[in-house]
Amino acid sequence: MRVALVNPCWRFDRSIYFGCRAPHLPLELGCAKALLEQAGHETFLCDGNLLARDNEALARDVKAFGADLTVVTTAPSYLFWRCAPPELRTPRAFLLALGRDGGRTAVVGPHGSVTPETTLAKLGADVAIRGECEEAVVEIAQGKRLGAIAGIAFRDEGALRVTGAPRVTAFTDLPALKWPDQWIAAHLHHHHRFDAAPDGPGAEVEASRSYRCRDLSPLLHEIDRLIAQGATYLYFIDEIFLPQKPFLEALVARKIPFGVQTRIDLWKPAMLDLLGEARCVSIEADVESLTLEGRAALDKNCRLSTDQLADRLIYARRRVPFVQANLILSPGDDAAFVASWREKLRAAKVWANDPAPLYPYPSSPDYRRLWGEPDGEAWERGHAWYLREFARFSDIQEDCPLPLPELEASCAHCLTTDAVGGAWRCP
Repeated sequence: MRVALVNPCWRFDRSIYFGCRAPHLPLELGCAKALLEQAGHETFLCDGNLLARDNEALARDVKAFGADLTVVTTAPSYLFWRCAPPELRTPRAFLLALGRDGGRTAVVGPHGSVTPETTLAKLGADVAIRGECEEAVVEIAQGKRLGAIAGIAFRDEGALRVTGAPRVTAFTDLPALKWPDQWIAAHLHHHHRFDAAPDGPGAEVEASRSYRCRDLSPLLHEIDRLIAQGATYLYFIDEIFLPQKPFLEALVARKIPFGVQTRIDLWKPAMLDLLGEARCVSIEADVESLTLEGRAALDKNCRLSTDQLADRLIYARRRVPFVQANLILSPGDDAAFVASWREKLRAAKVWANDPAPLYPYPSSPDYRRLWGEPDGEAWERGHAWYLREFARFSDIQEDCPLPLPELEASCAHCLTTDAVGGAWRCP
């Protein structure tokens, strides 16, 4: 089968989106590509932001490829699945441009994972893959009956069918990903790096995923290929980058700077020493709440006290040029204590942000605490509550975010022109 894998051309104006807006490698699509080709399928991978191609151009590319199956992501990268843009206007714009010329359409990402019926209705796609998508994409491409594929949602004679819980892939045996030279050359962004200006291309790599670690040999082969392509910085995207001694020792020999997301309570001093020796230059550590109760409410299962977290962050800063402690605005945290804790860290050159309000993503414990299980209005409900409750948002939101219905209605007029065969363009 011919499978197109599309990261559309994203727009973020008036969005609540918290993530980085620079282009990043679409790792979930890269993983799917590797598994599809291993199974004998022909693939076409495209990324609108990285290659500066708008959604109309991407749709033309997919049509020219002659796709039997087109897979579209609803978040810019796995890196931002947990804080994806709530609105679906970007994947919708691409799918409107594509029409029915890309074969069966499947969407992957956090939206379909949590609210599959709403996501399919908004996007007009055929299938939503729930959870980790790569193996399900292969099963669809193999022609397996949809009802026999676990972890997907689709319409069957007008009724929604959901086949079980969101998927979890094997992941550990993932082959080395291969990116075109042109993609790496265009990837000038060094994500979350502050110790030095970029001196060459950057790249994202997935070494672990939710406490699962990839086999070392293909992972190192992927990294060596990126270095040979000119990459001078890597960012490991898993929010829980794990302390893996053999992997860190292998990175010592490669001498390439890198950044990580992690939980600092998982790291002992000796492993932080090795992390610094391996040339880690950036740590983003999710502390979030400064009370045991607050961290427990977020399902953190944290092993350290608040004082111990501070000490561990300060120790890490002695080994790594930039260390950040992420804090959120938590009802149980005392403002004076938060201020003094941040000042203690600042004195040790650890950056701790002014606690930002937590957006109630429908997949989050906070959403369930407020409203229970997500329904068809979950994204709208959480978005409206957030805009109503908070006057101040994150530093990157320069313009006031719009309500979700307004963001998602911005391309609605395209339906009328497309229906009579005319070209459409999002404003």
